Amino acid sequence: MPGTTARAALIKGLVDLATFLEANPTVPVPSFAGLTYFAQGADDDIRAEVEAVAALLGSEVDSGDSEHDHYRACRTFGPVEYTAVGILAAARARHRANTSYDGCITPDPVTSPLTA
Repeated sequence: MPGTTARAALIKGLVDLATFLEANPTVPVPSFAGLTYFAQGADDDIRAEVEAVAALLGSEVDSGDSEHDHYRACRTFGPVEYTAVGILAAARARHRANTSYDGCITPDPVTSPLTA
C-alpha cells in the first residue's frame, strides 16, 4: 500500500478538489468518479492484500470470475467508488499475449468513396 507521504498528498488533493468544486459550481463534474488502487506482487500476495482492503471497506471480494480475471473489492460513496484491484498472473500473461503484435501491422489507409 502507498506510504504515508503519498497518502497525505492524495487526501490533500481530494480535499482541494472538493473545495474547488464547491467554490466553483459552474465547473462541470462527472456523474460518477472512481479511485483505483492496484495491488502488486505474486498472486498470493495480491489476493491477501485485496482481501485485507475488502475487510477494511466492509465489502466482498470479487474472486476473479470477472471478464478480465481481476481480483477486486470496492465500496461506493454516493457517486464515488474506491476499488482495490489485483491483476493475477494468468490475466497479465493473457494481456501480454494479446498485445504481443501491437504496432507490427499497419493497415492500408482507408479512403472514403466520397473522396475517391
